[in-house]
Amino acid sequence: MPQPYKVHVYHNLEYARTEDKALLLDLYVPEEPVGALPTVVWVHGGAWSMGNKEYPPIERLSARGFAVASISYRFSQEAIFPAQIHDCKAAVRWLRAHAGQYRLDPERIGAWGASAGGHLVALLGTSGEVAGLEGTVGDHPDQSSRLQAVCDYFGPTDFLAMIGQPGDLDRESPEAPEAKLVGGPLRECPEAVRSANPLTYIRPDNPPFLILHGDCDRIVPLNQSMLLHEGLIAAGVPSTLRVMEDAGHGFEDPEIEEQVAEFFEEQLKR
Repeated sequence: MPQPYKVHVYHNLEYARTEDKALLLDLYVPEEPVGALPTVVWVHGGAWSMGNKEYPPIERLSARGFAVASISYRFSQEAIFPAQIHDCKAAVRWLRAHAGQYRLDPERIGAWGASAGGHLVALLGTSGEVAGLEGTVGDHPDQSSRLQAVCDYFGPTDFLAMIGQPGDLDRESPEAPEAKLVGGPLRECPEAVRSANPLTYIRPDNPPFLILHGDCDRIVPLNQSMLLHEGLIAAGVPSTLRVMEDAGHGFEDPEIEEQVAEFFEEQLKR
């Protein structure tokens, strides 16, 4: 791993505000590199209903001279979909609008997320500037929400295709995380499920993807990442799927994080 840079952290920057909530991000900016920095947005997991922006995996990215923005977003108990993707897009637009202030390169922004965060970054990647998902959150509608690279850790994609898959959750239940996200049992909300599916928006100009998923994941079935990968490849989008042998829902492996950092270096520093 490269020698790490000293990092300056800007905590709790408000990137947007809804009627009852300030949406915040933490921005980690390496101090030594000269010039505008490529940036990776980290989106945490937690079934769209929990988790926080603390402790993003910045070590290997900051050592390579990347800025990292770790964002909060509204949970499903606060607002159902598409509020979550509206928030993520607002964060990307805010970063572009404030790029000069924080030494960011607005032309080189990627995103990385795990589980529910993996779903949201995949959706960010396929739906850049899709009018129906842009929303009105934030003060920078003139800025683009497009990404230049995406790393998806075991994120859900086609919620209906999760029904009947082996695992620990009953996706037919109105208590399933995906049902709570879209506002009702999945079979009763087909349009919301379709709208939340990253595959819905795949097109040839989507950014490159790196997708990682454990073959023993009993929370998000492996078929979710396989469907996304296959859809991207069919559209001519560069995509790499790495199936992690004997891994469940989550893996903390320095070697894997090194591969992720190398992917962003290749895509955002070319």
